[in-house]
Amino acid sequence: MKRVIGLGGIFLKCRDCENTRAWYAKHLGINVESWGAQFNFGDDPHPAAYSVLSFFKSGTDYFDPSESPFMINFRVDDLDALVAALRTEGVPLIGEPLKEEFGKFAWLLDPEGNKIELWEQPK
Repeated sequence: MKRVIGLGGIFLKCRDCENTRAWYAKHLGINVESWGAQFNFGDDPHPAAYSVLSFFKSGTDYFDPSESPFMINFRVDDLDALVAALRTEGVPLIGEPLKEEFGKFAWLLDPEGNKIELWEQPK
């Protein structure tokens, strides 16, 4: 019997839900409805699309500067273009984008102080 077959979702506590939904829609291009957003892999341009669940020790600094006990990782199609757009929109990045064997990465904080990792899978 299969039990867990993928990442079901990410749920955020927000001080200002309306502003946070609008921020995700504007800066990350997520089609957000009043209840949230749904991502279907069938529409994904990457044939080897996948999501991960990963665990970090409580003392990790990988989520810094966020004080949240989680970080959100969003898969993106073109990290360089998105980073350029975010910079144009005045959204500050945390550090500089990184390219490594697992793909390209960039980091930012949402209006609630939650760290977001943007990830472009290697081709």
